[in-house]
Amino acid sequence: MNKITNNQLYRLIVAHCIEIIREPAVLFWGILFPILMAWGLGIAFTQKHDEIHKIAIVKYSGTEHDSGKSKLLGFLEKNVRTKNGQFTVELKNSKLGNSSLIFFESTWNDAYTMLKKGNINVIVEDHTNDIKYHFDPASSDAQKIYHQIADMLDNGINYYSANQETIKPLTISGTRYIDFLIPGLLAMGIMMSCTWGISYTIIERRSKKLLRRMVATPMKKSNFLIALITARVAMNIFEALILILFSWLYFDIHFQGSIMALIAVFITGNIAFSGLSILISSHTANSEIGNGIINAVVTPMMVLSGIFFSYHNFPEWSLPVIRNLPLTMLADSIRSIFNEGVGFAEVYREILVLLATGIVSFVIGLKIFKWY
Repeated sequence: MNKITNNQLYRLIVAHCIEIIREPAVLFWGILFPILMAWGLGIAFTQKHDEIHKIAIVKYSGTEHDSGKSKLLGFLEKNVRTKNGQFTVELKNSKLGNSSLIFFESTWNDAYTMLKKGNINVIVEDHTNDIKYHFDPASSDAQKIYHQIADMLDNGINYYSANQETIKPLTISGTRYIDFLIPGLLAMGIMMSCTWGISYTIIERRSKKLLRRMVATPMKKSNFLIALITARVAMNIFEALILILFSWLYFDIHFQGSIMALIAVFITGNIAFSGLSILISSHTANSEIGNGIINAVVTPMMVLSGIFFSYHNFPEWSLPVIRNLPLTMLADSIRSIFNEGVGFAEVYREILVLLATGIVSFVIGLKIFKWY
């Protein structure tokens, strides 16, 4: 009986692997899409490029004791040539990148409309003796533009290129945005591949009565589920290797930590999300309900777990919860191994928690699993 059971498990694993390979969409979303995402975001946030910002100038409409030309317009007319009714200030800096500030006169209504559409970030109310800045204080771009204009008025047009020797760009490996992004994409790829590749497969087959046919054969639930997980983990390993190879060749990303620690984190991450996938798909036979459950699990972690940007921007009270999410633990562990050079001693807690999460979820899911 053991021989039959083992042969059955082997045949199921082979069948699931062949099924994955034969599906072009799986190969695209699993291999090509993460590479395209890494390439696009890496280009956008890693390479230095010139910035162009438009600023609306609204003349003050109230009564002022002083007469004469408005402060900002007077400065621009004195120092900058106008073209098509606009003033373009070129701020040159070889280390921070060049910026172009394009000033134009506007009414309040037009300025508010452009602000809502995202065409501008800052509105300047131009007085005779002073100017007022109107912008969203939570916008980092608007804050930068405000400081550029204020410094330009105080120090002159060429302030931006002055004292560049005080700027020392970091060249330490692991400090770029792409170094932050790739480990996050690896972690997200594991989660998405397991939840959709395992959970949705089970739910769809149950809804189409395919699992009902399988139960008619002498098939063990554990063999079916382990084979599905094994095929998916093998696919995840291949996808991760392709993404790491691309990142190394194109972005010159260097691995700094323990390779064995990375393998352990990667495998336990797969176990954790595979177990969760079995659990959330153990009963549902309706594909629409299944989509909702999967999205309810996946979406919050994609937003909170610091895949694309740091989760430290969230309120302080939420950080202990965010840090203990499975995706956060997986992404932080991979990131620290890649960029900080850590080993087993620093990530053993995450490895144990991910392993326990996967095993407990799998056992519960196997216990309550329904063929139909």
